[in-house]
Amino acid sequence: MANPVSADGSWVRSGVKLTGKTVIITGANTGIGLFTAINLAERQAKVILACRNYEKAELAKQKILAEAKCPEENVVIKSLDLSSFASIRKFAEDINTTEEQLDILINNAGVMMCPEGKTEDGFEIQFGVNHLGHFLLTNLLLDLIKKSAPSRIVNVASAFHKYGTINFDDLNSNNGYSPIKAYGQSKLCNILFSRFLAKTLEGTGVSVYSAHPGATKTDLQRHVDAPTGNLFFKFFYTITQMPAFSWVMNWKVPVHGAQTSIYCAIAPELQNVTGKYFSDCHITTESEDARNDHDAERLWNISMKLTKINE
Repeated sequence: MANPVSADGSWVRSGVKLTGKTVIITGANTGIGLFTAINLAERQAKVILACRNYEKAELAKQKILAEAKCPEENVVIKSLDLSSFASIRKFAEDINTTEEQLDILINNAGVMMCPEGKTEDGFEIQFGVNHLGHFLLTNLLLDLIKKSAPSRIVNVASAFHKYGTINFDDLNSNNGYSPIKAYGQSKLCNILFSRFLAKTLEGTGVSVYSAHPGATKTDLQRHVDAPTGNLFFKFFYTITQMPAFSWVMNWKVPVHGAQTSIYCAIAPELQNVTGKYFSDCHITTESEDARNDHDAERLWNISMKLTKINE
């Protein structure tokens, strides 16, 4: 086996190169996704930035090129709006047509505790973007990912899944919307999706991981900061950033928050590991609900119908 990647204090210390590899990172224009992209570009991978906002993606590309010092052709921008099935299908068709391989898919983009809203296809925004969008994208790219094996899929989840439950009778939160509950449900969906996907891919050479980045200060908290944000969480978020209370949350900067995604994407010792949940670059025990194989299969089947993959 190749030398394992050192995860020193949850920081990846490794010279592993990804020369000749192709990576897609959703939401790579800011925060954790951006620093993941910089790191993998430094490792000589071709990195495709799958982003909704082209102008922000262009700024991110210039930052990646400057910091990674890689050839310009190694950083590519592709338009992707995870709140639109049409956009996801168009993106996937483009990738399947133009790319010969896809070695690593990092489903990083997401929304957090946002005001009540619907995706283009009528789904609650957090369930629709965080789960259904990435579910559809991954399945549409799966043949290419399997063709490129050994390959990897990294789903960025959250420890907040432990506070989530899945209401199979009301996945869209039509009977009373709570930003916190909807976010927790979507993150639990991420882990159950990873769990069932890993089982369906056994023997294919494709490994699947779900990763908790840690409490990280990024644009993801913009709805918490907004005037419409939940007052309790707004207070908690604000006070835990004060020096006297910083020990409560141990907030990370984005480059630190990106480390677990990077570890799952590159560590040679994980090649035969799949379906596991990681935090601080180590396998961690997820909640009991997140280990429910019956719910994982039920969610998979419902998601297949909602995204109309087979139609």
